[in-house]
Amino acid sequence: MKTELVPAGVTQALDRIRAAWDAGDADAYAAQFTDDANYVIFAGLVSRGRSEIRADHVPVFEKWQRGSRMSMKVLDVRLLGDDVAVVLTEGGVGKGPRIPHDKVQTFVLVRQDEHWLCAAFQNTKRNRFLAAINAREKQRVAA
Repeated sequence: MKTELVPAGVTQALDRIRAAWDAGDADAYAAQFTDDANYVIFAGLVSRGRSEIRADHVPVFEKWQRGSRMSMKVLDVRLLGDDVAVVLTEGGVGKGPRIPHDKVQTFVLVRQDEHWLCAAFQNTKRNRFLAAINAREKQRVAA
């Protein structure tokens, strides 16, 4: 990935998403998504639209992930035009000093009025057992 080709607004959008999560602010978090965004969590649950994303994150920030922080590393950015970017990341959330990157996420970001927002989000938990089997099979087939 050549990060020098990534619009600054894309990086800023991811930073705003992370900052809103770290603040535990459901309003600020939901504001980073389009009005009609789709949001899929690792358990396969879907939130549709900014207001549902907000409502679904209130208990997340108040209970299950209260005080957690988000960590993410960008793996790839593909610009599909001047106003659409598909971003692949690995990351996780946690409360300790080291947050494991145990999930892979795909963000579809769109530019609206010079601001980048997330129009679609998919979060998938890594399965270490299946990953190991897959890696072994890839080696076997390549041999």
